[in-house]
Amino acid sequence: MKRRNLLVGALVASLGLATAAAAQTEIKFGHVGEPGSLMDLSATEFAKRANEKLGDQGKVIVYGSSQLGNDKAMLQKLKLGTVDLALPSSIMSTMVSEFGLFEMPYLVQSREHMARISEEIVMPTLVPKAEEAGYHVIGVWENGFRQITNNRRPIVTPADLKGIKLRVPGSEWRVKMFESYGASPSPMAFSEVFVGLQTGVMDGQENPYAQIYPARFYEVQKYLSISNHVYTPGYVTAGRSFSKFSPEVQQILTETAQEMQPVVYEIAARLDTELLGKLKEAGMEVNEVDLQAFIDASAPVYEEFANSVEGGAELVEQARNLAPATN
Repeated sequence: MKRRNLLVGALVASLGLATAAAAQTEIKFGHVGEPGSLMDLSATEFAKRANEKLGDQGKVIVYGSSQLGNDKAMLQKLKLGTVDLALPSSIMSTMVSEFGLFEMPYLVQSREHMARISEEIVMPTLVPKAEEAGYHVIGVWENGFRQITNNRRPIVTPADLKGIKLRVPGSEWRVKMFESYGASPSPMAFSEVFVGLQTGVMDGQENPYAQIYPARFYEVQKYLSISNHVYTPGYVTAGRSFSKFSPEVQQILTETAQEMQPVVYEIAARLDTELLGKLKEAGMEVNEVDLQAFIDASAPVYEEFANSVEGGAELVEQARNLAPATN
């Protein structure tokens, strides 16, 4: 009987160790995107590719739709080590001031331009700044070119935004930008936006097509104004827990995140066309803004960025100089 109890105890102990080992191999990857969004498609493809390389060394599990919290909460969890990877976007400018570069209106001209900025500015200059703040950026993806939706009127010039209660992400620069345009912007977690629009707490919001359509904002918004006012990258970001993985696992995750960059751009470009068509089919009234009027109204934001962020003016100049030549 004693021998049997010892064998049973040993079996239970070994099962417990096996379960613990299995739990440790899970690599949690969180984001706020809804199913079908660019974030969702990008993270899912990344997990597929990474898991093929990882074998039994680990498994990336994607948690979308803010299952692990909003962007701010996930960044905190990265520092605590309870989330392994996250895909923050605009909020990075709040955590690391130099990332406010991507809050500057009409700075990024195209995905080709962004690829150059990523190589020449983000990786050598901004990534080390993020590292100092406790965030290990292993890849630069995309959230997209942002558009304005609302229930009040078509937006053609900045003056049309006057008095409109506009939801913006947790970025002080997005607030400043839309204040300079005349709107009444307020930060709100992405997971709360649909209800905010539905109940009239907010009149409108601004996001890429790849967030607007999957989140079904067309059900609670009438007007879509094509503004392309800001291009927001998405940053594949690790935190405290990254060091618990073996060097090989870290290398696989990093290389796969970087190999995904052109793939993400391809998916994003396809979604821009497909989803704009679907938003029109869903009944949204679509118009284009007066681009020059918005560019002119953006000057104060650039001035404040240059004055308040060390090296801000130089970052803007460097980014502008990387724009592909136009014929």
